[in-house]
Amino acid sequence: MNSAKPASQLLSPHNVRDLLDSIEAFLFDCDGLAPTHFCLPLQIPFFLQLQCDLCHLGVIWKGDKLIDGVPETLDLLRSKGKKLVFVTNNSTKSRRQYAKKFQSLGISVNENEIFSSSFAAAMFLKVNSFPSEKKVYVIGGEGILEELQLAGFTGLGGPEDGKKIAEWKSDCLFEHDKSVGAVVVGLDPYINYYKLQYGTLCIRENPGCLFIATNRDAVGHMTDLQEWPGAGCMVAAICGSTQKEPVVVGKPSTFMMEFLLQKFDVPCSKMCMVGDRLDTDILFGQNSGCKTLLVFSGVTTESILQDPSNNIQPDYFTDKISDILKSLEHN
Repeated sequence: MNSAKPASQLLSPHNVRDLLDSIEAFLFDCDGLAPTHFCLPLQIPFFLQLQCDLCHLGVIWKGDKLIDGVPETLDLLRSKGKKLVFVTNNSTKSRRQYAKKFQSLGISVNENEIFSSSFAAAMFLKVNSFPSEKKVYVIGGEGILEELQLAGFTGLGGPEDGKKIAEWKSDCLFEHDKSVGAVVVGLDPYINYYKLQYGTLCIRENPGCLFIATNRDAVGHMTDLQEWPGAGCMVAAICGSTQKEPVVVGKPSTFMMEFLLQKFDVPCSKMCMVGDRLDTDILFGQNSGCKTLLVFSGVTTESILQDPSNNIQPDYFTDKISDILKSLEHN
């Protein structure tokens, strides 16, 4: 008996109505880093910082500009009663910072519609009754620290520790806080030896200390010219020094989905994950039992999708999300 998954379909006027009629909630990837200078080392020349700021690829925006047709498409889906959720593995930002980014581009999105991996890390601790008197050491950005604070937890580390130096001295013991009960690792352009040692000691020496990864993305398109090391590189370093594997809360882990199910009360079969990456967005949707729509406005190209070595096939694919609107107009 042949149990092969049906081939992906090009989104078209012939099938867009079936997709819309079967879906109650659309989950949109918004992993592209919001333009900001703090996310790059200070010694990088300004012209390169500016270039990096303006060229992030994605589903909703590229740098500080919306992809054509996004506002109209989102308005159309809302007018048809569809719930919209924006899901991201980018832990450098909090939900508040993401909402501000949307508003600056003229799109009304509230914090409750945004699910970042920074928020997921905080929620993982909350739903697992992490003791409030315990602290959390962060290898990552301000987004994680802000979400931890909002959830009632005390965070240490983050960008502040990017300036600290760990020295090898035979008569000097590297001190760490014994009350740290969890280490959260995310994308960190300020990663250094001090942070690696601090996180390693907490996990190895503090009894029961949790090791949490926001995601394990190997690389990311921080610019349109090349790929850059992703959070997975930072996570792998701690895996190597501790010989332990983390709990992953971002895509393609289903932890985010379990939280979404509780919040929105929509079954996975009535959700559609829309993203530009096969190994995170589409796999996340498939792992959760959602329909999936791949767009070519970001990381994945059509040639990558059609490559014989690729075994992740979305239900639908198209150039960009505004094709939903165009397909309906020609329906």
